[in-house]
Amino acid sequence: MVATITYTEKLRAAWSVQNSMLCVGLDPDAHKYPTHLADDPDRAYTFCKAIVDATAAYACAFKPQIAYFAAQGAEPQLERLCAYIRRTYPHHVLVLDSKRGDIGDTAKQYAAEAFVRYQADAVTVNPYMGFDTITPYLAHAGKGAIVLCRTSNAGGSDFQALGVKDSTHDELLYERIARLAATQWNASGQLSLVVGATFPAELAQVRAIVGDMPLLVPGIGAQGGDVLATVTAGSDNAGYGMMINSSRAILYASSGLNFAQAAALIAQQTRDAIKQAAQQ
Repeated sequence: MVATITYTEKLRAAWSVQNSMLCVGLDPDAHKYPTHLADDPDRAYTFCKAIVDATAAYACAFKPQIAYFAAQGAEPQLERLCAYIRRTYPHHVLVLDSKRGDIGDTAKQYAAEAFVRYQADAVTVNPYMGFDTITPYLAHAGKGAIVLCRTSNAGGSDFQALGVKDSTHDELLYERIARLAATQWNASGQLSLVVGATFPAELAQVRAIVGDMPLLVPGIGAQGGDVLATVTAGSDNAGYGMMINSSRAILYASSGLNFAQAAALIAQQTRDAIKQAAQQ
């Protein structure tokens, strides 16, 4: 029997083989497609496939956001896209960005959605209802759960920056999530955390707590996160440690016939900026 490579093993291999920490987010906005795709009934697939092909050389991972597909009734196109990525770029990590968070049998269904229907390597999840909402994802051997910790949006501070205290710890909520994820929650070794590039000080704090645990880091590009600050704060001991996500800046670099070539250029520039920052 051939052992299946786990999510974290695949990610570490992708960092090395691709020499990249860039994750390309696939968020096909119905209002932003290139005009020549307006009459294409499969435009979500057509658009994203072209982006994937154009940017694969510069990325370690792809992250389709399920809401963009679901809002267009395009879940079958997302299935095709995930199958295409797995078949054509088998060494790239496939992250389903769905931010699910529920209990019991409902959580099991969400896990089946991510790992059976879409066959992703990892899925983003919300820890608000506790660890028993995460365990159904870890029941899928070798698959990863990427837990929201310190998100890139300003409103995340409403809860994530609150202080929490018990008999042994006095910390902020995002710090507690990081600590639990790095210790008692991570028996499988397949957990990661979402930490935004827009909060580099908090990113550095999470890295100090979790050691070399992989991080998914949104917030560069359109959200304005600084690449150098992100790499300085979030790199692991091997100089990698992150999937640094960029979506809109790459996807919508052009609305013309050259949209894929424009996306490739921005992806290359972003990859190179990340590499340059890692060398400083």
